Amino acid sequence: MVDSRDRSALRTLVGEAVARLGSLTHSELNPAFEQLGMPPVPEDAGTKRERIELSFRQVSDAELPQVTRHFVEQSPVDMSPSILYRLEDLLWEEDAPPEIPKKARRELARALDLTELTQYPDRFLQLLDRLWITEEPGISLDHLLNGMRQVTLTDRIKRHVFRNPGDWSAEDLFENLRAFDAGDARFARFLEGLVSGDVLLDEHLQQTTVSTINGHLQAAGIELQHTGSDGGYPVFTLLSTRLQGNRRPKNIIFASLTKPDIRFQSSLDNDIEIVGGRPDATLVYDREIPTAGLRWRDLHSWWQATRKFSNEKDARVDLYQRLLKSLPTSSPGQINLFKAYHTALSPSVDHPALLPEVWLHWDPKTVKERGPEALLRSRMDFLLLLPHGQRVVLEVDGSQHYTRDRGKIPDTGKYAEMVAADRDLKLRGYEVFRFGHDELAHLPDAEALLGQFLPDMFRRFRVSS
Repeated sequence: MVDSRDRSALRTLVGEAVARLGSLTHSELNPAFEQLGMPPVPEDAGTKRERIELSFRQVSDAELPQVTRHFVEQSPVDMSPSILYRLEDLLWEEDAPPEIPKKARRELARALDLTELTQYPDRFLQLLDRLWITEEPGISLDHLLNGMRQVTLTDRIKRHVFRNPGDWSAEDLFENLRAFDAGDARFARFLEGLVSGDVLLDEHLQQTTVSTINGHLQAAGIELQHTGSDGGYPVFTLLSTRLQGNRRPKNIIFASLTKPDIRFQSSLDNDIEIVGGRPDATLVYDREIPTAGLRWRDLHSWWQATRKFSNEKDARVDLYQRLLKSLPTSSPGQINLFKAYHTALSPSVDHPALLPEVWLHWDPKTVKERGPEALLRSRMDFLLLLPHGQRVVLEVDGSQHYTRDRGKIPDTGKYAEMVAADRDLKLRGYEVFRFGHDELAHLPDAEALLGQFLPDMFRRFRVSS
């Protein structure tokens, strides 16, 4: 899969962080490299600095986010809060967070009641310490209690928010945290933390605070949405409302062994049936898609009920074989992607179901009757139905996508059709990720690629396991 994102800023900053490994001994470097997901370097390969630079040079741009994540979560050396803060910002930007306009930030801050948010000081301060730089000394001097002493932002918050309630409003607090100028991902996490059950121990207050915040965010196409629960308290996640225009699928036609022949039993109720051909040559999932998306457990339950299996394990094995059978033998890359997906996520059944050979639309006429348009852009290699109406398409591109005469001659017309299809899908609310067939031609390579890609994609679309 081609990843064309510019990670030069991330590489520069991670390089500065990696250079701090020079404080370790030669024997400690390789364990540190392993901890960070960097390749080992023999101890006789040069000075410590040379070994560090050699290892880091071998980290590809695609691997950078994972190395950054390890640094943020388990750095083997002490890091200043400001560097960790910048690393987090660049890392979180990888997930393409929704934009939160400065005006909306300030207006929602003015609408919040700080006394309601700070009923539990220790919990509130833990949230601030997790997301903001609060312990580095500032320029203020404490004359009254401790003589000439530099004061941290935490000290000032304790004074103006807790010891002297009313000194600061929520807007003042946001200003001192520099929240109005913070990255979108950091500000989103801050809002999610403010309305969490870890900070507000009152579900009614959670709901009213969410309503207040959303009143100033919805005009920007974003809002806090109830996405789960934690210890009985609702969990809210900041999401784009752009995807709410996606209707829930009524019928998913997939895993077809041949082009399906469909007729309506009731056009009013959108009831369909597959006619002709072998039984089960095409699968139709007709249950309601949950808000959390279609997961393997949902598909397994449907298969067990409709095929009348007595136990879930037999149903899972049979469904896997049936889906695998639908993949074209002429595309080892598709088969390897399907197998690697299951290897990466096994044995969990709580991950999104990977639906193969999904019909986006259906044309009852044949190519002979209607021409090539009858099949053009009608089927997706793989489809994932993710939380809140998000739809992700995975495509495996062989040479037939951009050449003719069995791969001998480049065909710009075919390429134009492919990118036009991507535009059409995106306008319909789908996100498309393309993999080159050569990336997946061998199963071990496919497993390594999916093992890296899937966690990043799930973070991007806020898929919880």
